[in-house]
Amino acid sequence: MKILNFGSCNIDIVCGVDHIVRPGETISAESVEHFVGGKGLNQSVALANAGVEVYHAGCIGADGEILRSFMENAGVNLKHLRVIEGKSGQATIQVDKNGENAIFLYKGANHEITKEYIDLVLSDFSQGDILVLQNEINNVEYIAEKAYEKGLRIVFNPAPFNEAAAKLNLSKLFCIIPNSIESSGYSGSEDYKAFASLIREKYPDLTAVVTLGKEGCVYLDKDNELIQPAYSVKAVDTTAAGDTFVGYFVAEISRGKTPAEAIKTACAASAITVSRKGAAPSIPKLDEVIEFLNS
Repeated sequence: MKILNFGSCNIDIVCGVDHIVRPGETISAESVEHFVGGKGLNQSVALANAGVEVYHAGCIGADGEILRSFMENAGVNLKHLRVIEGKSGQATIQVDKNGENAIFLYKGANHEITKEYIDLVLSDFSQGDILVLQNEINNVEYIAEKAYEKGLRIVFNPAPFNEAAAKLNLSKLFCIIPNSIESSGYSGSEDYKAFASLIREKYPDLTAVVTLGKEGCVYLDKDNELIQPAYSVKAVDTTAAGDTFVGYFVAEISRGKTPAEAIKTACAASAITVSRKGAAPSIPKLDEVIEFLNS
Protein backbone atom coordinates (compact mmCIF):
# COMPACT_ATOMS: atom_id res chain seq x y z
CA MET A 1 0.00 0.00 0.00
CA LYS A 2 1.26 3.44 -0.98
CA ILE A 3 0.21 6.92 0.18
CA LEU A 4 -0.09 9.74 -2.35
CA ASN A 5 -0.71 13.34 -1.34
CA PHE A 6 -1.85 15.49 -4.25
CA GLY A 7 -1.60 18.97 -2.83
CA SER A 8 -0.39 22.53 -2.61
CA CYS A 9 2.98 24.02 -1.74
CA ASN A 10 3.26 27.63 -0.54
CA ILE A 11 5.90 30.07 0.54
CA ASP A 12 4.46 31.56 3.75
CA ILE A 13 4.94 35.14 4.92
CA VAL A 14 3.99 35.18 8.61
CA CYS A 15 3.28 38.53 10.29
CA GLY A 16 3.06 38.72 14.07
CA VAL A 17 0.31 41.19 15.04
CA ASP A 18 -1.48 42.30 18.18
CA HIS A 19 -4.83 41.35 16.65
CA ILE A 20 -6.18 40.24 13.27
CA VAL A 21 -6.61 43.36 11.14
CA ARG A 22 -10.17 44.64 10.69
CA PRO A 23 -11.65 46.13 7.49
CA GLY A 24 -10.33 49.64 6.94
CA GLU A 25 -7.71 49.31 9.68
CA THR A 26 -3.93 49.67 9.35
CA ILE A 27 -1.75 48.14 12.05
CA SER A 28 1.95 47.46 12.52
CA ALA A 29 3.42 43.98 12.33
CA GLU A 30 5.68 43.18 15.27
CA SER A 31 7.57 40.57 13.24
CA VAL A 32 7.79 39.17 9.71
CA GLU A 33 9.14 35.69 9.01
CA HIS A 34 9.25 33.39 5.98
CA PHE A 35 8.40 29.68 6.19
CA VAL A 36 7.48 26.83 3.88
CA GLY A 37 3.86 25.78 3.97
CA GLY A 38 0.74 25.02 1.97
CA LYS A 39 -1.79 22.45 3.13
CA GLY A 40 -0.42 19.82 0.78
CA LEU A 41 3.19 20.32 1.77
CA ASN A 42 2.29 20.47 5.48
CA GLN A 43 0.34 17.24 5.31
CA SER A 44 3.10 15.46 3.38
CA VAL A 45 5.63 16.57 5.99
CA ALA A 46 3.29 15.43 8.77
CA LEU A 47 2.96 12.01 7.13
CA ALA A 48 6.73 11.71 6.72
CA ASN A 49 7.36 12.89 10.28
CA ALA A 50 4.82 10.32 11.47
CA GLY A 51 7.05 7.64 10.00
CA VAL A 52 5.32 6.55 6.78
CA GLU A 53 6.41 6.92 3.17
CA VAL A 54 4.41 9.52 1.28
CA TYR A 55 4.61 10.56 -2.36
CA HIS A 56 3.87 14.25 -2.93
CA ALA A 57 2.38 15.37 -6.25
CA GLY A 58 1.81 19.02 -7.09
CA CYS A 59 3.40 21.99 -8.82
CA ILE A 60 5.92 24.55 -7.64
CA GLY A 61 7.35 27.53 -9.52
CA ALA A 62 10.90 28.39 -10.46
CA ASP A 63 11.17 30.13 -7.07
CA GLY A 64 10.22 26.95 -5.20
CA GLU A 65 13.61 25.40 -4.43
CA ILE A 66 13.06 26.12 -0.73
CA LEU A 67 9.85 24.06 -0.91
CA ARG A 68 11.46 21.14 -2.74
CA SER A 69 14.48 20.98 -0.46
CA PHE A 70 12.40 21.16 2.72
CA MET A 71 10.20 18.24 1.65
CA GLU A 72 13.21 16.25 0.50
CA ASN A 73 14.95 16.79 3.85
CA ALA A 74 11.75 15.71 5.65
CA GLY A 75 11.81 12.41 3.78
CA VAL A 76 8.92 13.06 1.38
CA ASN A 77 9.18 11.14 -1.90
CA LEU A 78 9.26 13.79 -4.67
CA LYS A 79 9.16 11.47 -7.68
CA HIS A 80 5.95 13.14 -8.86
CA LEU A 81 6.65 16.79 -7.94
CA ARG A 82 6.55 19.08 -10.99
CA VAL A 83 8.45 22.37 -11.41
CA ILE A 84 6.86 24.87 -13.81
CA GLU A 85 7.55 28.40 -15.00
CA GLY A 86 6.11 31.23 -12.94
CA LYS A 87 5.70 31.67 -9.21
CA SER A 88 4.91 29.17 -6.49
CA GLY A 89 1.83 29.54 -4.35
CA GLN A 90 2.12 32.04 -1.51
CA ALA A 91 0.29 32.55 1.77
CA THR A 92 0.25 35.74 3.82
CA ILE A 93 -0.56 34.86 7.42
CA GLN A 94 -1.43 37.09 10.36
CA VAL A 95 -0.79 35.51 13.77
CA ASP A 96 -2.17 37.41 16.77
CA LYS A 97 -0.92 37.50 20.38
CA ASN A 98 -3.15 34.51 21.24
CA GLY A 99 -1.75 32.36 18.45
CA GLU A 100 -4.87 32.60 16.26
CA ASN A 101 -4.36 33.22 12.55
CA ALA A 102 -5.96 34.67 9.42
CA ILE A 103 -4.67 33.69 5.97
CA PHE A 104 -5.02 34.75 2.36
CA LEU A 105 -3.58 32.81 -0.54
CA TYR A 106 -2.01 33.48 -3.94
CA LYS A 107 -2.68 30.36 -6.04
CA GLY A 108 0.38 30.47 -8.27
CA ALA A 109 1.66 27.08 -9.45
CA ASN A 110 -0.90 25.27 -7.30
CA HIS A 111 -3.53 25.98 -9.96
CA GLU A 112 -1.43 24.80 -12.91
CA ILE A 113 -2.22 21.10 -12.41
CA THR A 114 -3.32 19.59 -15.73
CA LYS A 115 -5.45 16.50 -16.35
CA GLU A 116 -2.57 14.94 -18.30
CA TYR A 117 -0.28 15.38 -15.29
CA ILE A 118 -2.92 13.91 -12.97
CA ASP A 119 -3.32 10.84 -15.20
CA LEU A 120 0.45 10.36 -15.28
CA VAL A 121 0.76 10.54 -11.49
CA LEU A 122 -2.16 8.21 -10.80
CA SER A 123 -0.78 5.60 -13.22
CA ASP A 124 1.80 4.83 -10.50
CA PHE A 125 -0.86 3.93 -7.91
CA SER A 126 -3.42 1.15 -7.62
CA GLN A 127 -6.38 -0.24 -5.71
CA GLY A 128 -6.07 0.01 -1.94
CA ASP A 129 -3.55 2.85 -1.96
CA ILE A 130 -4.45 6.02 -0.05
CA LEU A 131 -4.90 9.42 -1.69
CA VAL A 132 -4.84 12.54 0.50
CA LEU A 133 -6.49 15.63 -1.02
CA GLN A 134 -7.09 19.21 0.10
CA ASN A 135 -8.75 22.08 -1.73
CA GLU A 136 -5.86 24.50 -2.46
CA ILE A 137 -5.22 23.09 -5.94
CA ASN A 138 -7.25 22.99 -9.16
CA ASN A 139 -8.87 19.92 -10.73
CA VAL A 140 -9.68 18.35 -7.34
CA GLU A 141 -12.90 16.84 -8.71
CA TYR A 142 -11.01 15.23 -11.61
CA ILE A 143 -8.33 13.84 -9.28
CA ALA A 144 -10.98 12.32 -7.00
CA GLU A 145 -12.94 10.85 -9.93
CA LYS A 146 -9.90 9.18 -11.48
CA ALA A 147 -8.58 7.96 -8.12
CA TYR A 148 -11.99 6.45 -7.31
CA GLU A 149 -12.02 4.63 -10.65
CA LYS A 150 -8.66 3.08 -9.74
CA GLY A 151 -9.89 1.99 -6.31
CA LEU A 152 -7.79 4.37 -4.20
CA ARG A 153 -9.07 5.22 -0.71
CA ILE A 154 -9.55 9.00 -0.77
CA VAL A 155 -9.10 11.15 2.34
CA PHE A 156 -10.38 14.69 1.69
CA ASN A 157 -9.66 17.78 3.77
CA PRO A 158 -12.17 20.35 2.35
CA ALA A 159 -10.05 23.40 3.09
CA PRO A 160 -10.54 26.07 2.07
CA PHE A 161 -14.25 25.37 1.71
CA ASN A 162 -15.71 26.72 -1.52
CA GLU A 163 -17.92 25.71 -4.43
CA ALA A 164 -15.45 23.06 -5.59
CA ALA A 165 -15.49 21.39 -2.18
CA ALA A 166 -19.27 21.65 -1.94
CA LYS A 167 -19.91 19.87 -5.23
CA LEU A 168 -17.39 17.04 -4.74
CA ASN A 169 -19.17 13.67 -4.67
CA LEU A 170 -18.68 12.59 -1.06
CA SER A 171 -19.90 9.06 -1.80
CA LYS A 172 -16.56 8.43 -3.54
CA LEU A 173 -14.54 9.28 -0.44
CA PHE A 174 -13.15 6.94 2.19
CA CYS A 175 -12.84 9.70 4.81
CA ILE A 176 -13.52 13.43 5.08
CA ILE A 177 -11.71 15.63 7.65
CA PRO A 178 -13.25 19.11 7.97
CA ASN A 179 -13.12 21.61 10.83
CA SER A 180 -16.38 22.93 12.28
CA ILE A 181 -16.59 25.81 9.78
CA GLU A 182 -15.94 23.53 6.81
CA SER A 183 -18.44 20.94 8.03
CA SER A 184 -21.04 23.71 8.28
CA GLY A 185 -20.58 24.27 4.54
CA TYR A 186 -22.22 20.88 4.06
CA SER A 187 -24.73 20.90 6.94
CA GLY A 188 -25.53 24.60 7.42
CA SER A 189 -24.59 24.44 11.13
CA GLU A 190 -21.28 24.62 13.02
CA ASP A 191 -22.65 22.02 15.44
CA TYR A 192 -20.91 18.82 14.36
CA LYS A 193 -24.03 16.83 15.24
CA ALA A 194 -25.80 18.34 12.21
CA PHE A 195 -22.91 17.21 10.02
CA ALA A 196 -22.99 13.77 11.65
CA SER A 197 -26.69 13.42 10.85
CA LEU A 198 -26.08 14.46 7.25
CA ILE A 199 -23.25 11.97 6.79
CA ARG A 200 -25.17 9.07 8.30
CA GLU A 201 -28.27 9.81 6.28
CA LYS A 202 -26.71 10.45 2.87
CA TYR A 203 -23.29 8.75 3.03
CA PRO A 204 -23.51 5.82 5.47
CA ASP A 205 -20.22 4.30 4.29
CA LEU A 206 -18.24 7.52 4.76
CA THR A 207 -15.92 8.00 7.72
CA ALA A 208 -15.58 11.56 9.04
CA VAL A 209 -13.39 13.34 11.57
CA VAL A 210 -14.40 16.87 12.55
CA THR A 211 -11.60 18.89 14.15
CA LEU A 212 -12.86 21.32 16.78
CA GLY A 213 -9.79 23.38 17.71
CA LYS A 214 -9.53 23.81 21.47
CA GLU A 215 -12.32 21.25 21.90
CA GLY A 216 -10.38 18.45 20.24
CA CYS A 217 -12.10 16.34 17.59
CA VAL A 218 -14.88 13.87 16.98
CA TYR A 219 -14.67 10.70 14.87
CA LEU A 220 -17.86 9.59 13.12
CA ASP A 221 -18.95 6.55 11.17
CA LYS A 222 -22.30 4.79 10.79
CA ASP A 223 -21.85 2.96 14.09
CA ASN A 224 -19.52 5.09 16.23
CA GLU A 225 -19.00 8.57 17.62
CA LEU A 226 -15.68 9.00 19.41
CA ILE A 227 -14.71 12.27 21.11
CA GLN A 228 -11.05 13.10 21.75
CA PRO A 229 -10.43 16.20 23.91
CA ALA A 230 -7.61 18.54 22.93
CA TYR A 231 -4.41 18.55 24.97
CA SER A 232 -3.79 21.71 26.97
CA VAL A 233 -0.76 23.65 25.71
CA LYS A 234 0.17 27.32 25.32
CA ALA A 235 -0.75 28.23 21.74
CA VAL A 236 1.91 30.22 19.88
CA ASP A 237 0.73 29.72 16.28
CA THR A 238 -2.20 27.56 15.14
CA THR A 239 -1.00 27.46 11.52
CA ALA A 240 -0.66 23.83 10.30
CA ALA A 241 -2.44 22.35 13.34
CA GLY A 242 -5.16 20.89 11.14
CA ASP A 243 -2.63 19.68 8.59
CA THR A 244 -0.63 17.96 11.31
CA PHE A 245 -3.82 16.25 12.46
CA VAL A 246 -4.63 15.00 8.96
CA GLY A 247 -1.14 13.66 8.35
CA TYR A 248 -0.88 11.84 11.67
CA PHE A 249 -4.42 10.47 11.46
CA VAL A 250 -3.81 9.03 7.98
CA ALA A 251 -0.43 7.63 9.05
CA GLU A 252 -1.96 5.86 12.06
CA ILE A 253 -4.87 4.44 10.05
CA SER A 254 -2.44 3.19 7.39
CA ARG A 255 -0.58 1.33 10.15
CA GLY A 256 -3.76 -0.43 11.21
CA LYS A 257 -4.39 1.58 14.37
CA THR A 258 -7.96 1.92 15.63
CA PRO A 259 -9.81 5.21 15.06
CA ALA A 260 -9.57 5.94 18.81
CA GLU A 261 -5.79 5.46 18.76
CA ALA A 262 -5.45 7.49 15.55
CA ILE A 263 -7.33 10.55 16.80
CA LYS A 264 -5.48 10.47 20.13
CA THR A 265 -2.09 10.51 18.41
CA ALA A 266 -3.22 13.13 15.87
CA CYS A 267 -4.49 15.45 18.61
CA ALA A 268 -1.21 15.10 20.48
CA ALA A 269 0.79 15.94 17.36
CA SER A 270 -1.42 18.99 16.72
CA ALA A 271 -0.91 20.19 20.29
CA ILE A 272 2.84 20.20 19.78
CA THR A 273 2.45 22.05 16.47
CA VAL A 274 0.46 24.95 17.96
CA SER A 275 3.13 25.45 20.63
CA ARG A 276 5.66 26.43 17.92
CA LYS A 277 5.97 29.11 15.22
CA GLY A 278 5.51 28.47 11.53
CA ALA A 279 3.73 25.92 9.40
CA ALA A 280 5.72 22.88 8.23
CA PRO A 281 8.73 23.55 10.52
CA SER A 282 6.45 23.28 13.56
CA ILE A 283 5.26 19.74 12.80
CA PRO A 284 6.72 17.23 15.28
CA LYS A 285 8.33 13.89 14.56
CA LEU A 286 6.80 10.66 15.83
CA ASP A 287 9.26 10.21 18.73
CA GLU A 288 8.29 13.66 20.05
CA VAL A 289 4.61 12.74 19.89
CA ILE A 290 5.18 9.45 21.68
CA GLU A 291 7.16 11.24 24.40
CA PHE A 292 4.35 13.83 24.72
CA LEU A 293 1.73 11.09 25.11
CA ASN A 294 3.83 9.21 27.65
CA SER A 295 4.30 12.35 29.74
